[in-house]
Amino acid sequence: MKKAKLLLIEDETEVLEINREYFEGKGYETVCAPTLSKARFFLEEHAPDLILLDVMMPDGSGFDFCAELRQKTNAPIIFLTCRNENESVVKGLLQGGDDYVTKPYDLNVLSARVAAQLRRNGFMSAGIIELPPLTIDFLAGEAVLDGNRIPLTLKELQLLGCFALFAGQRLNAEEIYRRAWGEQSPGATGTVKTHVANLRRKLRLDDSGWFELSSAGKSEYIFSKIQY
Repeated sequence: MKKAKLLLIEDETEVLEINREYFEGKGYETVCAPTLSKARFFLEEHAPDLILLDVMMPDGSGFDFCAELRQKTNAPIIFLTCRNENESVVKGLLQGGDDYVTKPYDLNVLSARVAAQLRRNGFMSAGIIELPPLTIDFLAGEAVLDGNRIPLTLKELQLLGCFALFAGQRLNAEEIYRRAWGEQSPGATGTVKTHVANLRRKLRLDDSGWFELSSAGKSEYIFSKIQY
């Protein structure tokens, strides 16, 4: 099933990397542009399904760039703005933008806005990870294992999505928290441990099932598919 492709236009390297990791962890494809000039090139090469556009870019205004984008694509455009730029948002929306999120933003809120815009644009398969017999659908908010729907909370679903996307790889608690929660936390180990325990119980991951979730160290985990 086709994944939704996001064009992330952001000049702050750390923010761009965090956004990339977060959305790839949710099953999206991403293309990252630190300048508007690179965004122009990537737009032609990759045909994104949605664009996250930072307003203050080093080589121009995102609001002005939006009008240029609208001549080339119908993909939804979400502005990422600072609070003191909100008065100009109307201008950006009139030039073809679809929504805006004010910095600093919660990545889960931003993700919900992205999913909503993709739904309105008819992209119903966005945000799906398939690792047969496991399917994780972030738009529907559910996980299905071997044909059975698993009742997970939002955080458990995000955690499972992180493990599924990096199946077979060693992940430490801090990295898991950053990818699944969209932020960093000094108390990540305890929080992740609690949610991992709940996930194991609900999916019977260590009980001769399709998958296993093993501890690779004091605060490291590996999610693996069992070969039958």
